[in-house]
Amino acid sequence: MNYNFNQSPVLKAGNGLQKYMTSVFNRMFMALCATGLVSFICVQNPSLMQVMTGGFSILLMIATLGIVLYLSTQIAKIPAERANILFWIYSALIGLSISPIFAVYTGESLANAFFTTAIFFGGMSLYGYVTKKDLTGMGSFMIVGLFSIIIASVINLFLKSSALQLGLSAISVVVFCGLTAYDIQKIRSFYHPAMSEEDIKKRSIIGALALYLDFINLFLALLRLMGNRK
Repeated sequence: MNYNFNQSPVLKAGNGLQKYMTSVFNRMFMALCATGLVSFICVQNPSLMQVMTGGFSILLMIATLGIVLYLSTQIAKIPAERANILFWIYSALIGLSISPIFAVYTGESLANAFFTTAIFFGGMSLYGYVTKKDLTGMGSFMIVGLFSIIIASVINLFLKSSALQLGLSAISVVVFCGLTAYDIQKIRSFYHPAMSEEDIKKRSIIGALALYLDFINLFLALLRLMGNRK
């Protein structure tokens, strides 16, 4: 996606690429913490869990999709503070929407999937950050793979094939590992020394959102592959 940010005045002395990337990862990490906390609270509340396994989950899916689309298309036009609030709301809603999964799998499975995700995510992030190779081609291929997974997942809602679900989870691991490297390189390219503090913040929010989605989806795919149900 191309975001038409204003290339306005100067950064303060000492600001740079490292500070920008650190802000991206800090936002992503805090959003993951918020998601985990909301999911934990939801799992501890049986009444809330009952609501989450009902039709309310469809409303959550629509709300989260709407926020992603809004931020992706309007980030250059809205204030950074509004984008930041929407990002926090989004991470909380994701916590609600995935809470039933936390109730299904064992604590050991959740921990194993999380640490495996962290290893894969960290490795691909490092690769995307240091490589001199242009990953645009790979990113485009992975995006096609992502849409294929979405279509196949919708079809499997009717087929209810456990074998197909397992295959889609394995492919998802490959796709989101590739997207992590691609997104890191793209996020790094967003940075420009002449950006204003407002634009730095906006770009760190949209970058954190992309990495957050990569991490969450990679975690869910690995959990389906590795997880043991209660």
